[in-house]
Amino acid sequence: MEGDNPSGADNQQGRPRDSLTPDYIAGFVDGEGCFCVSIYPHPTVRYGARYQIAPSFQVYQDRANVEILEKLKRHFGCGSITSKGPNSNVMTFSIYSRRMLQTVVVPFFDEHPLISAKHDDFLKFREVVLSMQRKEHLTRDGFLRIVEIAFSMNQRGKQRKYRKEDLIVEPSETQRQAASLQGMLKI
Repeated sequence: MEGDNPSGADNQQGRPRDSLTPDYIAGFVDGEGCFCVSIYPHPTVRYGARYQIAPSFQVYQDRANVEILEKLKRHFGCGSITSKGPNSNVMTFSIYSRRMLQTVVVPFFDEHPLISAKHDDFLKFREVVLSMQRKEHLTRDGFLRIVEIAFSMNQRGKQRKYRKEDLIVEPSETQRQAASLQGMLKI
């Protein structure tokens, strides 16, 4: 019995063989992608609590299906593909460059919007990327606004290593905490 697939189709899902359509990419990212805003300590950051803001776009896939990540990388013309961890079968396509996020990723998803709740995360991600383009993250108010946005994304920041309260400590409080910690370590 013949299926509904056109002759020569290689699967039931109608995936393109050699290239990815924008709609396919948007749908795939809706299911397998993530718009992230990481915030972590960095010793050379001069502002405030010495935290760095690092937006990124990521798509995950089992190692057996890495070809789809390679096609995404070719489509976007940037990014890298790495293993999620040393013993993981999950591969990650990532774009970390703020310039590429601003000029490639944001315009793509503006033109080809997601349809799930992930669209809300994209809009917040977009706001962070554009705020950083305007250098707003270099001011205390801008930094705090981005922290609030980041912690409202991706299940409200449940998987974060650092607590929001630790990130929004006043600079003088951060210095006091660091001095206190140094004193404790010397005892």
